[in-house]
Amino acid sequence: MDADTVQDDLINILFTEEQIQGRLGEMAKQIEADYEGRDLLVVGVLRGAIMVIADLTRAMDRHVEIDWMAVSSYGSGTTSSGVVRILKDLDSDLHGRHVLIVDEIIDTGLTLSWLVANLSSRGPASVEIATLLRKPEALQMPVEPKYVGWDIPNEFVVGYGLDYRERYRNLRDIGTLAPHVYS
Repeated sequence: MDADTVQDDLINILFTEEQIQGRLGEMAKQIEADYEGRDLLVVGVLRGAIMVIADLTRAMDRHVEIDWMAVSSYGSGTTSSGVVRILKDLDSDLHGRHVLIVDEIIDTGLTLSWLVANLSSRGPASVEIATLLRKPEALQMPVEPKYVGWDIPNEFVVGYGLDYRERYRNLRDIGTLAPHVYS
């Protein structure tokens, strides 16, 4: 979906599809270099990370295994509920594996902080985080991603996997959602 289709719902476009693809390509090259000679298990955080994982891993010139986990700390609104729930667990055994958690955004850090602790307890060789977006001003829990696409202001953003009430995920760009949509 093009931004023109929902232009009245957006304040502005933060990143275009072309900018996103370019940044993910840069991140993919860094990840390849850092994990050279090691097997890598990429763990996607459903649902938002689908677009990021698809394009990040396609930009790599190596084999990676992908698994998915669904956790939630959001209700249907725009703020974290404060409670993390596992909706779908991994199918892979993590023991001795190099794990890279990929998410589309770090907001409060609550979900990823919990997820890192949970996956680290399963005996992996390493656990790192890659995220396309991070909101430093919104952080409530310490989360140290190894790979960050961009830091953004503490605004509600949609597109490229990011949603509001399951809408806007298929928007090719990332934009700031207008308050009239969610107020």
